[in-house]
Amino acid sequence: MYARSFVFAALLLLATSVLATPRIQHWQAPSGAQVYFVEDHDLPMLDAAVNFPAGSGYDTAEKSGLAALTQGMLDHGADGLSEDDISRKLADVGAELGGSFDQDRAGISLRTLSSAGEREQALAIMAGLLQHPTFPEKILAREKERVISALKEAETKPEAIAGKAFGKAVYGDHPYGLQSVGEVATVEKIQRTDIEAFYRSRYTAKSAVVALMGDVTRAQAEAIAQQLTVQLPAGGAATTIPPVNMRIKASEQRIEHPATQSHILIGAPGISRTDPDYFTLYVGNYILGGGGFVSRLMQEVREKNGMAYSVYSYFIPMQQAGPFQIGLQTKKEQADAALVMVRNILAQYIKQGPSEKELQAAKDNIIGGFPMRIDSNKKILEYLGVIGFYGLPLTYLDDFTGKVEKVTVAQIREAYQRRVHPDALATVIVGAPEVKAEKSK
Repeated sequence: MYARSFVFAALLLLATSVLATPRIQHWQAPSGAQVYFVEDHDLPMLDAAVNFPAGSGYDTAEKSGLAALTQGMLDHGADGLSEDDISRKLADVGAELGGSFDQDRAGISLRTLSSAGEREQALAIMAGLLQHPTFPEKILAREKERVISALKEAETKPEAIAGKAFGKAVYGDHPYGLQSVGEVATVEKIQRTDIEAFYRSRYTAKSAVVALMGDVTRAQAEAIAQQLTVQLPAGGAATTIPPVNMRIKASEQRIEHPATQSHILIGAPGISRTDPDYFTLYVGNYILGGGGFVSRLMQEVREKNGMAYSVYSYFIPMQQAGPFQIGLQTKKEQADAALVMVRNILAQYIKQGPSEKELQAAKDNIIGGFPMRIDSNKKILEYLGVIGFYGLPLTYLDDFTGKVEKVTVAQIREAYQRRVHPDALATVIVGAPEVKAEKSK
């Protein structure tokens, strides 16, 4: 035991010495935007991202899909440039444009060479997209048609049907329960004026979070952050997504589908990004179903009993409580048996927690794999965005492995008993072996 601990400690020391956590600098730009910057001159590259509280959690039921459509239209015209002009000018300097969208956040990102000519042209385009989007009517019509076509196709797929039903079962009328890209009927209603109004209210300088990573100086980073945000709508303080009803009523919904497998989702509201139980539940879930083939669900359901090809669990932390979810696909004829097995494993895990052996193995894997979480500029950029958007400590990456190491079996058991209630979970089965009336407890 002592030899094993010594070897693990030595490996951890080696990993952290080879790949130290980045030094994060933070300030507020004159525009009001919050800026998070890591200076690194190892590669002649700059990665930049600007995110806003403009995800699907800010949609309404009447116009769900508005947030996603707004974000998707940002790079289709700006400052007198058509979408073809934008693509060509970025290609001319070898720059890559990207985007991000979820329930909480929306934004765009850029990867460019850090040499002055290439960097300046790429950043000028990004600044135009953020601050002067034109939302062309013709392209809006095309994008709406594309989204509607995708939504109609998704209505036939069991995984999409399950996800939609699960969101409603867990969140009800809360915005987190809306389809992130909307419904056919709601997307059809969206007009250019709706997009312009959403942009002006949500893409504001004071709510912007700028993340910069790479080969520029602090002075250059300050100028870049201001360039990207100075002409954004002024706006006021960012509003927040409404709180989530944490204790839901247990339900089971069976949806008929001709697929050969049943798609099963089980869960309830889980945790927010700033939840004090975050690390305890993160480590605990790695053991339960987040650790791939070493997780308890995978070992029991697949390896020992052959009841599913894949089974997993996770918490998705968001501004408000994101979902705790268990998912699996299994043959229709064994769906009920697999569901009983998963529920029993979860109930036992909540009651007893993990073993010391399982906990130590999880810590070894999580901590040993931590360097791979920050082994590229893009990964660090994403962490900068998360830290900035959710107001996490600047030492978040420095503290990560230490917080994981401190988690105990007793803490996991106690947190799961407080946060996951087997008698208050939503269950959705698409492609069930038989169709039964929806039942509630």
